[in-house]
Amino acid sequence: MKQGVYSILKARFLINEDAMKNWRFIVFLIVLAIIMIANTNRFEQKVFKEVALTSEVKELRSEFVDRRSELMKLKMESTVAAKMEAKQIFPSAVPPKKIKVIQEKKESFFDKLWK
Repeated sequence: MKQGVYSILKARFLINEDAMKNWRFIVFLIVLAIIMIANTNRFEQKVFKEVALTSEVKELRSEFVDRRSELMKLKMESTVAAKMEAKQIFPSAVPPKKIKVIQEKKESFFDKLWK
């Protein structure tokens, strides 16, 4: 037992006759570790980008709500009337009347044929 631990600490398994198998396995583990580190780094970058985009969406949504409320205020009749009074344009005292246009129905060829 003592000899086995001592040989591991001295790394004799790397210089023995069949050390090539051990080196291949160590290189495989190193490549696997590099791939895992790269994958983790990529995942974290995506998470950071997602957080940034989420905060940007929240900002844009709040700006949209602000702009929509401003537009609603500007579209109100009292606001439009107040701005038009400065240009000497006043709202009409007579309410508008609805005009109905009745279109004459054109007879098709088949309607004329069957008369």
